[in-house]
Formats: sequence, C-alpha cells, structure tokens
Amino acid sequence: MIAVLKNTATDSQIQSIVDWIRSVGLDVHISRGEYQTVLGLIGDTAKIDGDLLAGLEVVESVTRISEPFKSANRKFHPDDTIVHVGDTSVGGDIFTFIAGPCSVESEEQLIGIAREVKRLGATMLRGGAFKPRTSPYDFQGLKAEGIDLLVEAKKETGLPIVTEIMNANHLPLFEDVDVIQVGARNMQNFELLKELGKTRKPILLKRGLANTMKEWLMSAEYIMAGGNENVILCERGIRTFETYTRNTLDLSAVSVLKELTHLPVIVDPSHATGVARYVKPMAYAAAACGAAGLMIEVHNDPKHALCDGPQSLTPEQFGEVAQGVARILEVARA
Repeated sequence: MIAVLKNTATDSQIQSIVDWIRSVGLDVHISRGEYQTVLGLIGDTAKIDGDLLAGLEVVESVTRISEPFKSANRKFHPDDTIVHVGDTSVGGDIFTFIAGPCSVESEEQLIGIAREVKRLGATMLRGGAFKPRTSPYDFQGLKAEGIDLLVEAKKETGLPIVTEIMNANHLPLFEDVDVIQVGARNMQNFELLKELGKTRKPILLKRGLANTMKEWLMSAEYIMAGGNENVILCERGIRTFETYTRNTLDLSAVSVLKELTHLPVIVDPSHATGVARYVKPMAYAAAACGAAGLMIEVHNDPKHALCDGPQSLTPEQFGEVAQGVARILEVARA
C-alpha cells in the first residue's frame, strides 16, 4: 500500500502519520520527491484501514500494490535512485563505465589495466578476486590477495573498485571494496542477500541465468528490506536455447525495469555474449535503450587471460566503445 501526500503536508503531519502506521506494526518507506511525498507501507497492510488513511486531510491518494516487491517498486519511490560510489555515482545523468579484467591475476596486470581504462573513460574498476567457475579445476581467483591488489589499484588510480562476493563469511575482507557484486549464480542466495542488507555498501546485483525480472526484483527486495537501498541492477544475459552466444542479452529488461523500479540498471555485454567482437554493438544498443551504464571486461592480453579471455576487450577496443557510446548518448538524450 502506498499513500501519496499533498504537497502542503508539513514535517510534523508526515511524522504523525508515520508514527501511527508504525504503531500497528508496519514499517514505512518515506520517499520525498520534488512535488510530493510518498509513504510506502511495508508489512501486513490489512492492519490499516485504507479508507481511514485516505480520509486524512493531508493524504491525496491511497493505492494498494499487488506486486510482491515493495521497496524496489517505482510506485514507492517515483524518482530515480542515484547510487553514490566515492566521487562518482550510478544513475541520473551520469553514464557509468565499469571496466577491468575478469579476474585479478597479478599486481602488474591489474594496475596496468586500471591506468588504461581510467584514461579511456572508465569510472570504476572491476576485477574478480573470488571466481565462481563451472569446473572445479579452473582458476578460482587469488581471493584475499586479489582484494589487496584491487585496493592497491584504487590507490594508484583513484578508481572505486567492484568485486564479487561468494560467501557472507568473506564480508570482513570487503571493508575497502566500494561496490560488492552479487553474481548470477548467487542472485537467489537469500542468506547472503540478507547479510548484504545489513551493510550500507552499494550492491551490484546481477540477474540469474534463468530468472525472471520479478524474481530479480525480489532478490533486490531482500537487500533493501534489510535497510540497504544502495542497489544497482545488472542485466548480463539469460540462458536460452541459442548457442552462438554465451547467453542471450535481454535488453528489453532495461526498458521494463525503468517502468517497474527506481533502481539504476546497467548492462554487462561481455558475459551476455561471451564473444569480444559482439561486445561493441551490444554496448551501443544498451546505451541507446536507456541503460545507466556498462560493465565491460578488459584485459591487456586476452589470449593469455586466466579467465574469460574470449570475451575480453583490449584497452584500445574499450576506448573505441567508450567513444561510440558517448556519441550515441548525445543522440539518445537530445
């Protein structure tokens, strides 16, 4: 249930309504927009008489929400959420480039790539310290040492760092990580999501391999229900019967989610296609359809990468993508 308040509502009137709602055991999400304040009632709303609430002098309208996701719902929060990360942000007028290697391999490799992607337009550095791999015999990442190297790269370049968490027990290692990534395989690891809800760090939540948008938003809801509203959604392709690409990039999700949720949505064309030469056109398409940013794998020597070399761009190729996206945004936002 949401209650839209009149723009004449005072702070004391708003607080009085919030106190009443909480007194019956419900939680309240308060969204203050430029022209109105929206109260989102979370919990068993049968405890509240909707007609009584609608009859209050400062209430403009009351609407029951049928969707199970509440905090992530745009009806609760009409204005777009902007997630702040250090000196940059995701959402709003800023287009975010998150770039870097699939996995952290060495200090020389990581810092070299970090310097290059920053020079070419990246606003954040990605790199896998813990790597979920289909085969137990594949490279699993440098783990804690990898995070230490990411922190060093951050000191060298100033780029905020993004890396994936595999287990809630690893949270103490992520103290200096700017954005914690939840990978596709962990999108429905609800115990992990609950723990991330207790933090206030931005969470980059990737879509699961075979999950609907509704399920994806419900996973975001787990994080937000814990009090952490700093969630970034990342479309990275879903598994279909097609075999010419690693996954099938669902760009329709960007448009649909912009209607359903206030959370920023970025796109990962590297994991979606699995083929480096397809990354550029899919990145352009993502920018054209309204994505808030891109997450792209960049390696200085893709042929010898320890992980996902075939889908990784060279720094020069990343620079071409960044320039092309800038031109597309000029047209799309005109």
